[in-house]
Amino acid sequence: MELIKSKFSIKDLENLSGIKAHTIRIWEKRYNLLEPERTETNIRYYSNESLQKLLNIALLNKYGMKISKIAKLTDEQIVKESNALINENATKALAINSFKIAMYNFDTILFNKTYNDLIEKFSFQEVFNNYFIPFLEELGLLWQTDTISPANEHFISALIKQKVLLEVEKIQYREPLHKEEVFILFLPDQEIHDLGLIYVHYLLLSRGFKSIYLGQSIPIENLSGFKELFNKITFISYFTVKPSVQKITNYITDLNEKIIKLCDCKLWIMGRKTTEIEISDLPQSTEIITKISDFIKKQEYLIKNKIEAS
Repeated sequence: MELIKSKFSIKDLENLSGIKAHTIRIWEKRYNLLEPERTETNIRYYSNESLQKLLNIALLNKYGMKISKIAKLTDEQIVKESNALINENATKALAINSFKIAMYNFDTILFNKTYNDLIEKFSFQEVFNNYFIPFLEELGLLWQTDTISPANEHFISALIKQKVLLEVEKIQYREPLHKEEVFILFLPDQEIHDLGLIYVHYLLLSRGFKSIYLGQSIPIENLSGFKELFNKITFISYFTVKPSVQKITNYITDLNEKIIKLCDCKLWIMGRKTTEIEISDLPQSTEIITKISDFIKKQEYLIKNKIEAS
């Protein structure tokens, strides 16, 4: 895949906008809304400007403007009308649309403006759960279809991570409310995608739990010393691309034999790769948490039990 994607096929446009390729062609021919360019070998492609225009057209059309009316607008008016869609129903679509455009243009200012508009209305957790998570899920699908490049994905992920780290910085000096249990967060060896795990770290801290964040690519052997320091430990790991499907079962078994059993600890596993884990083969001390929302419910359950027990 090219490092920075600047030429898009009609299939790319379909993946990014949600508008079927057949419909895009009709809009193109009937309303002259897009003008594809051609390579030296006469292959049609669309520019970054065409992508942005289609995203805005798709947004306006989704929220009630007929395509015949959109076709009469200038490019500047299309942008203006899109930006005016700040009603409650369109907020999520507009924000995700803006994040996409910021990603493809490497536009930090647009990203921050979109984020700041959201954070004025919602809490950080609401912004992450209701806006960043759907956007990142869509990003995963775009990655699988080769619609986005590594540079685009790394750029936008880094910006989102900055926001999470800022929130962690605000609360990490608080004294934990629940000191009897410690959560130790780590990524498996060769795993570097840490955004999800950093957010889990934030959620734990924000609810008064003691959370120790170890970070990327931690060998199993490096986890062995914690049993000497803490009595009640829950290890949490996030599998995004590692371990590989061939090694994932062996990795979990190895982790349980060398660490979890010896300290009578628990292991929670999250992330995209959990779909490749055979649940029936899991040790009793290991649990799969497939969604951030499920993790939040689990936290609420723990807090409720602690209150009732006190």
